[in-house]
This record gives sequence, structure tokens and C-alpha cells, in this order.
Amino acid sequence: LDAENPRINALHVIDRDGARGAAQASEARWRAGAPASPVDGLIATIKDNVMLAGVPMRRGSATSDATPATEDAPAPARLKEAGCVILGKTTLPEYGWKGLCDSPLTGITRNPWKLDRTTGGSSGGAAAAAALGVGHFHVGTDGAGSIRIPSAFCGVFGLKPSFGRVPAAPASPFGVLAHLGPMTRSVADAAAMLNVLARPDPRDNLAWNTDPPDFRIGLDDGVAGLRVAFSPRLGFSVPVDPDVEAATRAAAEVFAGLGAQVEEATPELGD
Repeated sequence: LDAENPRINALHVIDRDGARGAAQASEARWRAGAPASPVDGLIATIKDNVMLAGVPMRRGSATSDATPATEDAPAPARLKEAGCVILGKTTLPEYGWKGLCDSPLTGITRNPWKLDRTTGGSSGGAAAAAALGVGHFHVGTDGAGSIRIPSAFCGVFGLKPSFGRVPAAPASPFGVLAHLGPMTRSVADAAAMLNVLARPDPRDNLAWNTDPPDFRIGLDDGVAGLRVAFSPRLGFSVPVDPDVEAATRAAAEVFAGLGAQVEEATPELGD
């Protein structure tokens, strides 16, 4: 972490003392045969537009309030209850407004695979941390691709769950567009993380109020028989780089090779 984060700038807050204390508490629970959950002791990071008690929520902006938050939002609260070790907060562009990851407050976050390339955004710090192996679970948020774009750019797995699957408080200014979700190095880790994040929280009356299913079930069942919609341009007449277009189509066709029914679709999105 000390060697890579200064070059990459994935985390702008690192709580070494808090993380060490939480790790020691986890070790004691495992030694006593009483872990808090199956993921007790795994390391997590929180995107800096999600409240984390004792740490300011700066949203990548020098204009934001530097007063430390007094409570945890649902996502870090559930992770702490499960015994996860919160390492710190990850970077994002100012107020998460773009698909890159640089801000006046924290500077540029760089792609670990090639430092002159962007991580994408807005959950760029989370994606970079996942790619570096700095922790197991990384909380991202997604309104218009903010989990999916940086996950793709950094070669990690990211999921935008259905709205209300992961409780949020306070509500995002983006309303029902903005969802919280997992960013990890593997699908299995994301499923384990979503098991924790999707547990209820009374502060969000738009979220599910019952415990989630076990998202790890069926991960190895394959995709044979499933229907997959592939839309090259989402119905718009926009230019796409030929190499990108070819690679994307080839990726979609992989599902056909695995037995899925791949159908080209054009959603009616309007202007």
C-alpha cells in the first residue's frame, strides 16, 4: 500500500490505526471460534461519497464539508457488523460527475495497469484499489456507469444491483438512478460482498426490508439457456472505434459459445 498508493492515488484516506485494531479484533474472534460472519477480517474500502463514521465525506471537492461524519451509512455499517476491516476511503471525481477520476481535492487517480491511462469513473479509486489487491471488498456507486466504467477499465468485476437491493442513506441527489454495489477482483467475492451489503437498514424506506438470498448460489451453473441482449449502440447513430466495436461483439459472442441465446437489441430510449 505504501509503495503503490502514492503512484496510483486510489485511497485519499487511510485509517491505519483503525484497520489494525479491527484486524486484531477479527483475529481474536476467529481464535475463539466465533467469527462475526464468513467474511470476518476481509479488508474493505469505501468510496468517498458514502458516510464513514469519524471520517469527512469530501466527495472529491475542496468545497465540501471537512467535518467528520458522525455515523456510518448502511454499506459500511453492514461491513463492520460482518467483521470487515475498513481500510479507508477511495477517490472519485468532484461530486462523481464524470467518467474519469481526477478532482481538485485529490488530484489524478491513475490506472494500475498503465499509469498514463485513466481508471474511468466515478468509482475510479475503488477500481484501482481492487486491481492493486488493496483489500477484498470495495464499495462503489453507480448512476450512469460509475461502477461499470472503472471496473471495465481496470479489469475488475463490478455490479450495479437493482435499485433498493442495497440500502442507502442519505439518499443520493441522483435519486433512483444511483445504486450502491460491490467492486472486487472476482465474481465470487462480489457475491459474498453483496450478501453483506444487501441486508436491510431502516433508514432507507425504498430498500428491501428482508434479508437477501445467498448470491453465491448458482455461480458455477453456467449461462446455457439464458437470454442475453446485446446492443452495439443503444439505438443511436454514433461512431464507435472499429477495434472497440469488434472486441465488444466478440465478447458478446462468447456467451453464445457457452450456450446462451444472444440477441441483438435496440432499446427505445428516445432523444
